[in-house]
Amino acid sequence: MYLPKKTIFDSSIATFFLHYLSRFLLFILGWRIEGKAPEINKYVLIAAPHTSNWDYFYTLLLAFALKIPIYAMGKKELCQGYLGKVLMWLGLVPIDRTKSNNTVDSAIQAFQDREKMVMVIPPSGTRARVKRWKSGFYHIAFGAGVPISLGYLDYSTKTGGTGKLFTPTGNYEADMIEIKQNYKNYQGKYPDMTLNYLPVEVPV
Repeated sequence: MYLPKKTIFDSSIATFFLHYLSRFLLFILGWRIEGKAPEINKYVLIAAPHTSNWDYFYTLLLAFALKIPIYAMGKKELCQGYLGKVLMWLGLVPIDRTKSNNTVDSAIQAFQDREKMVMVIPPSGTRARVKRWKSGFYHIAFGAGVPISLGYLDYSTKTGGTGKLFTPTGNYEADMIEIKQNYKNYQGKYPDMTLNYLPVEVPV
């Protein structure tokens, strides 16, 4: 996994300006920020529901507004050409989705190598409709020994935030039941593509 050496979040001047600009844009667009940034140095921030490319735009606005220096996982195809360079400068991390195990291991190592790190991961793995979440975000957080911030974008109420912090116990099935209960009332930009957030991974 390749992490950009420098991102826009490393510029104090840019982040100062974008903090106020993002808050203004969210206000103009009718969005409301709920809560505040977690006061810890390292955590996985899951972003759900994920049904549109607009989710990344609003996630960036929230990150600037809450002063959270993020890295965000995205498919490697987004990081090609000039646009790709811009996206990586904004913190996008190119991910080869055919090598999931390597991604988990390298993300854990990245957390261990840094004093501060916030990694945004859409648990669905794609904006298309899926039957279940991918488990990578969970294994990264558990392996790195960091909590999971239950971030969300609710288009039905135009609210977004980092949600509560959840510490994974290693019992994936039980933890997913608790995590998903926090998302059952949130709606993505395209409701028909929003996952039914009941614990579908848990066998009956």
